[in-house]
Amino acid sequence: MPSRPPLTPIVEALPATVPFVGPEAQQRASGKPFRARIGANESSFGPSPSVIAAMAAAAPDMWMYCDPDNHDLKAALAAHLGVELGNVVVGQGIDGLLNIAVRMHVAPGDVVVTSLGAYPTFNFHVAASGGRLVTVPYVDDRESLDGLLAAVRRENARMVYLSNPDNPMGTWWEANEITRFVEALPETTMLILDEAYGETGPASAMPPIDIARPNVLRMRTFSKAYGLAGIRCGYAVGEAQAIADFEKVRDHYGVSRMAQIAGLAALADQTYLHEVVGKVAAGRERIAGIATANGLSPIPSATNFVTIDCGRDGAFALHVLQGLLSRGIFLRKPMAPGLDRCIRISVGLPAELTLFAEELPGALEAARR
Repeated sequence: MPSRPPLTPIVEALPATVPFVGPEAQQRASGKPFRARIGANESSFGPSPSVIAAMAAAAPDMWMYCDPDNHDLKAALAAHLGVELGNVVVGQGIDGLLNIAVRMHVAPGDVVVTSLGAYPTFNFHVAASGGRLVTVPYVDDRESLDGLLAAVRRENARMVYLSNPDNPMGTWWEANEITRFVEALPETTMLILDEAYGETGPASAMPPIDIARPNVLRMRTFSKAYGLAGIRCGYAVGEAQAIADFEKVRDHYGVSRMAQIAGLAALADQTYLHEVVGKVAAGRERIAGIATANGLSPIPSATNFVTIDCGRDGAFALHVLQGLLSRGIFLRKPMAPGLDRCIRISVGLPAELTLFAEELPGALEAARR
């Protein structure tokens, strides 16, 4: 065999895995398309008509590079949030921002704390940095604030990850509890507060933005309620120097011209956003009703999905998932012990939820055999 350039020791030791297997890969494997795509927490309602119009108008200009400063979108976000331009950084979705934040703060061997079963892409970035991940079990289907804090103190953690509202369970903490958690953190621990589902949750779950704390980065996205998962555009808000540190390592041409235009137009159309949030709330109620009608227990959700307790163990829930996949219904499930008894259903279009309602009884019957 010919020799090849060596990898770094960290990359050499990593397994060849990805955080998620996409629905496209599953369709290629099965040779047929899904009938309902309600597993990736996308918004089937799509972007607003004004966003689509802005993107169509901008299409002829895609020969130009994007603005590497993301200036107009940053300025609009700063005005929307009531902060200064220097308190916002735009990136390739929350995933891209997580990658940068971990690269900035986690050296090989540093401890990073997260919840067992929380967003796996964050863990993926920690592994790539050589960090040591310490996980804390959920309690009553919520991330344990006290457990996370205890692990941070015990391990002298460099970083801690918390999502609110939470993925994959859809649960949430009220703002006063998040504030209590922030105030109790050591100043040397960077908190990544993932608020990807902030728009679909109750306003009472969102603490006021405090840009005075250099150890808090709040991350949000256009992928969920704004219906723009395909453009990969998100943003982080924080103290000015914490945000300025992103400039040292970020991909300055990573957020495309189209993404910047779409994000700007989406932010301007708050009326459409509120309409979608209403549709999401109605969809959550419908999914909960479908679950209850089939003898399952929906977990109260503040996100654009509902996690359903299948009432048995992880093996049974996996059979239910596989049964629905075989029937053309794309969905996902938590895999961590304690959470793996559940399946997770994204709010889709009414026709997609009708298909889910039609196919769930058969999948449950097959799983019980």
